[in-house]
Amino acid sequence: MLAPPLWTPLASELTCCPLWLFSGCLEKKETFDGSSGSITSLAFDPSGSCVLAATYDNAAQLWKVGDGRLKEILTGHTNKVTAAKFRSTWHQAVTGSRDRTVKEWDLVKVACSRTIQAFSYCNDVVCCNNVIVSGHHDKMIRFWDSRDPYCTQVIPVGGKVTSLNLSPDQLHLLSCSRDNVLKVIDLRMHTVQQVFRAEGFKCGSDGTKAVFSPDKRYVLAGSSNGTLFLWNMATGKLENRLEGVHRSSVNAVAWSPSGVHIGSAGRCQKVVLWR
Repeated sequence: MLAPPLWTPLASELTCCPLWLFSGCLEKKETFDGSSGSITSLAFDPSGSCVLAATYDNAAQLWKVGDGRLKEILTGHTNKVTAAKFRSTWHQAVTGSRDRTVKEWDLVKVACSRTIQAFSYCNDVVCCNNVIVSGHHDKMIRFWDSRDPYCTQVIPVGGKVTSLNLSPDQLHLLSCSRDNVLKVIDLRMHTVQQVFRAEGFKCGSDGTKAVFSPDKRYVLAGSSNGTLFLWNMATGKLENRLEGVHRSSVNAVAWSPSGVHIGSAGRCQKVVLWR
């Protein structure tokens, strides 16, 4: 199903952000500097014109694609920022931190518009319409409505939440946790619909990522042994193992919107592109 990989060296915990152009092969386009701490997550705005980064220097940073200059620094967190995502519009963003807060940002005013006391340090966030979903160290997934000051829903999982991923149709949420389990949550019923596990699969860090495929037929995650695990949504069974390239824990995976390519990054300071 997937041919042998193409890969290019890239540090997995960076203090700068290289931007790569893909047109049949990977080509380095520009580098964004400005962080004194590791960059833990990256997100493009809906138009693809801005990049938002979560950093370990207690801030999120916003760059404009094309000029390589740091546009804004979002300060206010008192501990490492572990997640940063745009809302559905380019002028709003959400960040999560180890300071046990989730913050909403007005990017026009470059100001925090709301601070949510989240009870436990946050490893990841996703945004769906007016709802923010946060995954936490205390093994809880929490739902926050932008129009309501309180947590509206809590779903417990069996381990520390390492990542959250929203399905393309925004009907399902994929969680990955330190008990080495992936769960698919139905966002209409707020119930766990599917559970994925496999022999040999183990989360390698508190930031291990798992993602849906663009057509929502598969879920994908990287393991501490360097193997990528691919599960079939229809059958609930393990479909494939992609191994032999990464020699250390795979912490991040991504699926191209076309569904043709998969990207994976590990502690061995290498990004691998699979097709």
